[in-house]
Amino acid sequence: MDNNITKMDIKEFRETGLLAELNRAFLHPLGLALEVVIDDETGEEKLGGIWDYRDDPEGMLYGKDHFPTEKVKKAQKFIKQKHELRMQKLGFIFQNPDNPQ
Repeated sequence: MDNNITKMDIKEFRETGLLAELNRAFLHPLGLALEVVIDDETGEEKLGGIWDYRDDPEGMLYGKDHFPTEKVKKAQKFIKQKHELRMQKLGFIFQNPDNPQ
């Protein structure tokens, strides 16, 4: 294992809206959702698993009253900034599987 890899804390991942946006934009349309579990005693947050509703033709949706609007907007702002930087530095945002460079 590479000791030079830095890791984002799961709580920060959730609070920055990245979990909500990952679920909303990528996993929910596939009928999947990444779960975070919070320990009631310690407050520690960890990834709990992937909810699997792939058999549901519509996929998953946040409930209207529980949509994480501010978190999603916060994540989208961060994503936009990162995409602009990658485009400037690399000339692409997503690696092409046929030419990963």
